[in-house]
Amino acid sequence: MENLNYAIIGNCKSAALLSDTGSIDWCCLPDFNSASIFAKILDEKKGGSFEIIVDDTYTIKQQYVRTTNIVSTIFDNGTDKFELIDFMPRFQDGNGGHYTPSDIIRYIRYHKGKPQFSVKYDPKLEYAKYPTTSVVEEEYIKSYTTEGDYDSLYLYTDLNKHDLLFGESITLKQDAFVLLSYDQKLLEQTLDKQYLKFQKTKVYWLQWADKIPKYALYNDRIIRSALVLKLLSYDKTGAVLAAATTSLPETIGEERNWDYRFCWIRDASMVIKVMSTLGHPTTVKRFIDFIIDIIPDKGEKIQIMYGINKEKNLTEVILDHLEGYKGSYPVRIGNAAYIQKQNDIYGILMDVIYQEFTHFKVSLEISESLWTITRSIVRIVEENWEKPDKGIWEIRTEEKHFTFSKLLCWVAVDRAIKIAQIVHKKKYVELWQPLADKIKEDIIVNAWNDEVGAFTQFYGSEDMDASVLLMEPYGFIDAKDVRYVKTVLVTEKELCKDGLMYRYKNKDDFGLPSSSFTICTFWQINALIAIGERSKARAMFDQLLSYSNHLGLFSEDIDFETKRLLGNFPQAYSHLALIETAMNFSKGKITEEEQILHALEEED
Repeated sequence: MENLNYAIIGNCKSAALLSDTGSIDWCCLPDFNSASIFAKILDEKKGGSFEIIVDDTYTIKQQYVRTTNIVSTIFDNGTDKFELIDFMPRFQDGNGGHYTPSDIIRYIRYHKGKPQFSVKYDPKLEYAKYPTTSVVEEEYIKSYTTEGDYDSLYLYTDLNKHDLLFGESITLKQDAFVLLSYDQKLLEQTLDKQYLKFQKTKVYWLQWADKIPKYALYNDRIIRSALVLKLLSYDKTGAVLAAATTSLPETIGEERNWDYRFCWIRDASMVIKVMSTLGHPTTVKRFIDFIIDIIPDKGEKIQIMYGINKEKNLTEVILDHLEGYKGSYPVRIGNAAYIQKQNDIYGILMDVIYQEFTHFKVSLEISESLWTITRSIVRIVEENWEKPDKGIWEIRTEEKHFTFSKLLCWVAVDRAIKIAQIVHKKKYVELWQPLADKIKEDIIVNAWNDEVGAFTQFYGSEDMDASVLLMEPYGFIDAKDVRYVKTVLVTEKELCKDGLMYRYKNKDDFGLPSSSFTICTFWQINALIAIGERSKARAMFDQLLSYSNHLGLFSEDIDFETKRLLGNFPQAYSHLALIETAMNFSKGKITEEEQILHALEEED
């Protein structure tokens, strides 16, 4: 079975996907949201790739260099052996910042024998819309198009450039390197310089991961997911991407294909909440700054998503020359969902601002900006909470009174009240409390369905929705409340199939959903923990973890039948939920005794 067996490498400027055979099948340079230079993942014939090709005698084994975002792919036939070390440089530059060029370094480490391979270097600039020409020049191989806006791409190497470009057999006798860059280099590129970048990047990631608290259970899974979330953060602005890709389908052959290289306030806010728990306040602070910058005016409408450089217009375009992942047309860039009205966004944002006030020292200037945003959000919620919207799942047709949207409107006012208490604005506490109470009562009365015996997807609905499980984590209802317990059990009964969850099962714009939305399974597991079904939850969690790819990474969806990963990859939403769930099984830092027990458990 084919699967999304890809590693992600990156440096918080851009990223690349590397197949389990060492082929770069997706990369956009110079930034995450730039046009692709390799897009084989979206069209095997036209998309372009950067492959290392060996004969059938070699076995190929891939793994991350421990607690880093550096990938090691080993090619070994018993007699001949070499290693491909792939990374994008990221390390401190000595001036308080980070060195993060738009580069991919492929350090080829010689192990033994006379390993032979050839290279398929086939960049297709600007989403392969126009012909790309590659030529050997004195210092580098230059790739360019004569049409479109993309300038050029440079490949530096100490291998024979002609042999590399034309796919000739290469015999490795010592370490070598390939450096792929969006920018022309000013200094001579040598093997020693690439080795130094490798070591500096390795140290950076080791030190970054070392700040994460150690947990008694699933510690390695928590670290790997945290490293993924860090890769999906964009240094320049503080934005957090939903995923590194576009148009990987929720179901093979269907049209549920979207561009996720944007900052959804909902996804990013949840990522930030997790990152603050993991001991990385800088990421949190940068995202808060991003939020303040994109909401400059008191009355300005808050979008559900923004471009990573704070763009507000995310017009959706179809690239009709690409066939799509496994033929799943269309391929989209941009995302029309940016114009949607989703009332849950206000609660998500307020919850993060509340976290900022409670977890960090906030300057007077920032406090005043956040307080202005807080008052603006409450005013917007007061004007809009009784109106229908598109909901968390971005239904593109009819608007409804979605329970989750109403829940998050309550969260917005509840957190605003808590913030008002922190900044000693008692008048606002008294002013806003009746609104919070009114929204809560409205949900209790209208979202509950007596016949179903649970809170349902929207007012008057008989359908279940996994997002309703978040009532308890957001503090709306106690885990012991019989209504929540019943909702958890009915949700499991209606939406769970072979240990995986639908987000909902009723028909939407594109028909009936046919794949599992990964984060919903994590939500169900957490809900089971909350109501005391810990053993069932643990078994469900372990089963879900077994469906990750060969490096422990998750996409957005999982096929119910084949268990293959589907949807955009890697998905921030999935990995933040993995971390939250793992921490729920393992509260607090690991003790020495727990470490021994965990080691014994792993051996079993």
